[in-house]
Amino acid sequence: MFQLRWIVTKQQDGMAVREFLKEKHISKTALTDIKFKGGNIEVNGQRVTVRYVLKAGDEVCVSFPPEQKSVHMVAQPIPLSIVYEDDYVIVVDKPPHMATIPSREHPHGTLANALLYHYEQQQLQTTVHVVTRLDRDTSGLVLVAKHRHVHHLLSEQQKQGRVKRRYEAVCHGYVTPLVGTIDAPIGRKGDSIIEREVRPDGQRAVTHYEVLQHKNDMTHVSIQLETGRTHQIRVHFSHIGHPLVGDDLYGGFREQIDRQALHSCELTFFHPFFEKTMTFHAPLPHDMARLL
Repeated sequence: MFQLRWIVTKQQDGMAVREFLKEKHISKTALTDIKFKGGNIEVNGQRVTVRYVLKAGDEVCVSFPPEQKSVHMVAQPIPLSIVYEDDYVIVVDKPPHMATIPSREHPHGTLANALLYHYEQQQLQTTVHVVTRLDRDTSGLVLVAKHRHVHHLLSEQQKQGRVKRRYEAVCHGYVTPLVGTIDAPIGRKGDSIIEREVRPDGQRAVTHYEVLQHKNDMTHVSIQLETGRTHQIRVHFSHIGHPLVGDDLYGGFREQIDRQALHSCELTFFHPFFEKTMTFHAPLPHDMARLL
C-alpha cells in the first residue's frame, strides 16, 4: 500500500486535515478513493476524518487504496533499459519499434507490459502511469509514475511546462538557419485518426531547434519543445521541407532507417518528494548513430 507521511508545522497548527491535504496536493478524487476504496488517514497512529483539527508536531499518514491493473494489461518478461528508479518514479530508455501502451494494433510487447512484469517482481501492487509518452517508433527516455498520486503531481508539472524533454533528430536536406524556431499551429488532417498537419485552426505549436551537424545531405538537429502536440516534431520539420529520415508518414524515406529518426535524449523534472531537479540522458540508439 502506497503511503505518505508528514509532520505538522507550527504554521499548520489548527488546520483541518482536509485543508492540510489540499496543501499537499492530494486531489479531491484521491480523497474520495481513500474514503471509499480501502485507504485511510491517520494522525499519530489513530484513524481520523478530514474534519480532524491538527496540532503542531502531529504525524499525518495517508494510505492510498491498492491499485488494480486493467484486465487487458498483461505482465510480460520483456527486458527494460532502466536509467533511474526510486519508490515514486521510473525512467526508462525505450527502444524503437516498441509501443508505450497497448492498443488494438499492438496489444502486447509494449513498455507497459514490461513495466507490469517489473512491478510484479518487486511485489508492487500498482499499475502503469506514463507521464511522457513516446510514439512507437520514437526511441528514448520515458518518465513513468509508480502511483496515481505521483502521476497527478507530475502531470501538474507538465501543464506548467516544468517537465522538459530534449530530442535529437536526423532530417532530410540541409536545415537553415542553424538555430531557429518553428511556430505553426497543428491540427488533425482531414478525416485521418493518425495524421496531423499545420493548419490555421490548429492548436499553437512551437518547436525550437539547433543544428548539430550537416552530413550526407542530412541534418542532425537538437530539439526543445515549447508545446507538446501529437507528432509535433515530425509535422513541423515536414512543414519546413525537411521531413525526418525514415518518416514515410510525413514525407521521409526509409532506405537508410526503418523508422522516423527521432530520439528523446534528455529528460528534466522536479522530483516532488525529493524536492530537487533531476536530469537524465540517453545516447543515440545504433540505427540513428549509423546514419551519422
